[in-house]
Amino acid sequence: MHRNEVVLAGRLSMEPAHRELPSGTLLTQWRLAVRRPGGGPGYQRSDAIECATFDDGVRDSVVGWRLDDLVEVEGALRRRWWRGGSRYEIEVRTARRLQPAPPRNRSRTGGSRAEAGPRDPGAGIESAAAGAGAGPDGPGAGAERDSRGAA
Repeated sequence: MHRNEVVLAGRLSMEPAHRELPSGTLLTQWRLAVRRPGGGPGYQRSDAIECATFDDGVRDSVVGWRLDDLVEVEGALRRRWWRGGSRYEIEVRTARRLQPAPPRNRSRTGGSRAEAGPRDPGAGIESAAAGAGAGPDGPGAGAERDSRGAA
């Protein structure tokens, strides 16, 4: 039996953006920072995983999301191709915000978030990927790769 089901819970690291494809279809994309379980010193602690939807209902539910919101998505791992490249992403069927972003620390002079110090993008994540298989050529691998694994 073949199965392609993904459930992710993570912090929103890129706000949803909408764009129209040449076909006229509306695509909404965003990125989640998902903490890896376990690991040791020197290992990457979280993955940036691209998410996308063509579904109007999902698009409506992500409109109010902001950076650092804790969200959960369900969908399937897909590889989208276009002229000149491809990438893996989660094609989302359902999405919900679990917790709004914590208040940002800002100085009275309007300082930036960087002044608050470094942070773990996966902080506060209680669930992790189920079935996402984030290997060296999987989601969050950094540079996009072709079918041979070349960057």
